[in-house]
Parts: sequence; structure tokens; C-alpha cells
Amino acid sequence: MSDERELLRETVAALVDKHASPEAVRQAMESERGYDESLWKLLCEQVGAAALVVPEELGGAGGELADAAIVIEELGRSLVPTPLLGTTLAELALLAADERDADAIEKLAEGAAIGAVVFDPGYVVNGGVADVVVAADGEKLTRWSTFTAMPVTTMDPTRRLARLEPGDTTDLGADPGLADSAAILLAAEQIGAAAKCLDLTVSYAKDRVQFGRPIGSFQALKHRMADLYVAVQSARAVVADAVADPTPTSAALARFSASEAFSKVAAEAVQIHGGIAITWEHDVQLYFKRAHGSAQLLGPPREHLRRLESEVL
Repeated sequence: MSDERELLRETVAALVDKHASPEAVRQAMESERGYDESLWKLLCEQVGAAALVVPEELGGAGGELADAAIVIEELGRSLVPTPLLGTTLAELALLAADERDADAIEKLAEGAAIGAVVFDPGYVVNGGVADVVVAADGEKLTRWSTFTAMPVTTMDPTRRLARLEPGDTTDLGADPGLADSAAILLAAEQIGAAAKCLDLTVSYAKDRVQFGRPIGSFQALKHRMADLYVAVQSARAVVADAVADPTPTSAALARFSASEAFSKVAAEAVQIHGGIAITWEHDVQLYFKRAHGSAQLLGPPREHLRRLESEVL
């Protein structure tokens, strides 16, 4: 990782540490818009989070998908609710249009507008707060100039989804494979969350005493947590490859690997924490819900596995 990207990671991590404690995350997810608007402003102004993939001539940072992935992974570690994922995807969609809407792109880059991309109109990330909406069906991009949004009840309270119905629409051009970019960014987020969930579990195992010893000293639990570490690190390597070389195949591999790793870590975290992990007061239940909610978003793991069948048959 370059020095610039490591600095980007450290800057986002510092903001999250200062402004997105577990208590702040809960307040944000229960707020009217579902995220902390003051933290979003800080991310846009101090980090340029919403401007990373936008060219400099359009008010952006001129970065790449990898830059956005770094920020999304760090936000994912603490399950920070923000509109960054949908906004970044909307920017990529508008940048791929036959005729670019410079004004809309600049507003998105500033954080003054929120974006969303529709892959499945029943479950749209940022759908309830979006100003700019683009639909991607694998073949073409369509701008939804007007639309109606209805909230969707999901198991993951840290990520709000909405059901969108189009009104006036305009064709923008060919779909550049936006679903693959979405898969890679979501996989990066999953890796961040899986790593933090494992950290929480290891820390608990060191502190929780049973039979006069920390439960983390029991060999069976040592083996389980070692297996979890390997699962997360293996998936991280797959996601890193996809970020560095985005292709339909690498995107499918990243999503499958990240979904499986996060779901495994979250399930084991609940088992190792015991009954406390399924109480509303404990943060592990939020990671468990995020793991299963994210695994189904943009297509469940089995769909990404099917995409890989042609590569091995």
C-alpha cells in the first residue's frame, strides 16, 4: 500500500475513533436520516471521502476504486452508517454516461448531494435519502429524474434500505459493469467488519474468566480463533486482488470470500460470547446482523459462486 493510501486509512480511522463510538453509531442508525450528518460532513471536508473517484477537473480527488475501498473498509470496521457506498457508485455511473452531468457529479463529490444506484429496486442502499439515482441492469444505465421511495424493514439496523419506483427516466449509456464495482466495495466493507468482529471476540476471550482461567487460554478456543484469523486474512487477500485488478471474476471471488468469512466470524463470535451476544445491548449482535444482511445484498454468495462456474468447468 502506498504512503498516501496508508495516510488516508489512518485519517479515516482517527475520525471514526473520535466521532463514531458504538454509542454514536447507535444514535446515528436511529436518527431521521439513518446516519450522522456531522460526521458525513467531516468525512467529505477533511478526507474528501465523497470525491475520491471523481476526476480533479470535476472537483474530485482524481483517485481510484482502491481509494474508496480503503475508506469504506475503515467505516465498515465500526459499522458506521454513511451514504458513501451509494454515493460513490452513483458517481461511477455518471462518469460512465455518454454525456456527463458535471453539476450533479460536483455536488456528489462535495457531499452536498447523496447518490444511489439501483440494482434491485426492492433493496436500494441510500434509497431513502438519495438525490441522484441511477439504475444499472448490466447492459445500460438509466437516470431516474423522479422517483418515489418507501423504507424497507431489514434485519440490519445499521444500513437502511428503501424500495424505489421510477418516474421520469433518461438513458445514460452502457453499463460499464457497475455491479462488479459495487461487489468489490461491499466486499472491502465486509472485510473491515469481519476483522473488527474478530478483534472484539479475541478481546472478550482474554477477559472472560471461567474455571479460574481466561477462556482464551483453552486450546479449543485458540484453534477456533486461529481458524477465524486465517479465514479473514485469506478473504482479505482475495479482496485486495480484486481492488487492484477489478474484473467480473475477481469481483465475484471477492464477494463470495468476504461474505463467507464475515458470516463465519459473526457466527463464532456469538458462540464464544455466549448469551450476551444476542442481547440488544451488545455490539456483537449488530455485527451478526450486518454479516447476514450484507451477504444477501447485491446477490447472495451462491449467485457469485455460479458466476465462477464457467471459470472452472
